[in-house]
Amino acid sequence: MPMPSIICRPHRNPRARAGAALLALALLAPLAALAQAVSDPTPLQYRNAAEEARFHALTAELRCVQCQNQSLADSDAQIAHDLRREVLALMQQGRDDAQIKQFLVERYGSFVLYRPPMDARNALLWFGPPLALLAGAGVLVWVVRRRGRRIQPIEQREDHW
Repeated sequence: MPMPSIICRPHRNPRARAGAALLALALLAPLAALAQAVSDPTPLQYRNAAEEARFHALTAELRCVQCQNQSLADSDAQIAHDLRREVLALMQQGRDDAQIKQFLVERYGSFVLYRPPMDARNALLWFGPPLALLAGAGVLVWVVRRRGRRIQPIEQREDHW
């Protein structure tokens, strides 16, 4: 008489298989967020030292559109890498710094500039912080003066003993 197998085979239920597949997909799907595009590993090629210095000065004045608080020169984002290549290509085509900045502003808005020009659209960015400080100082002076009027010397109080 044959011995029964110690290892039990799972029941081959199609729903169980589908559930297991969904569970595996749910567990592995977040790994796709970690995937990054392979960037071009070739370093930037400058024609001379002056062009390299100009490139570094220009990319230090431009903001990364993804990282927001990093310059284009300092950012490791893929789009910053692509924009650095674009800036160098525009420089090698003979465009000056103003033309390159204008090209990027047309494409990404004045946000790409670390020092955007003063105009009506961004006046609040230029004057907002000093106005907020002045308003806060004014409120502080008003509160201190108002409290100073309410405090009476002990001799003038009615409930003095």
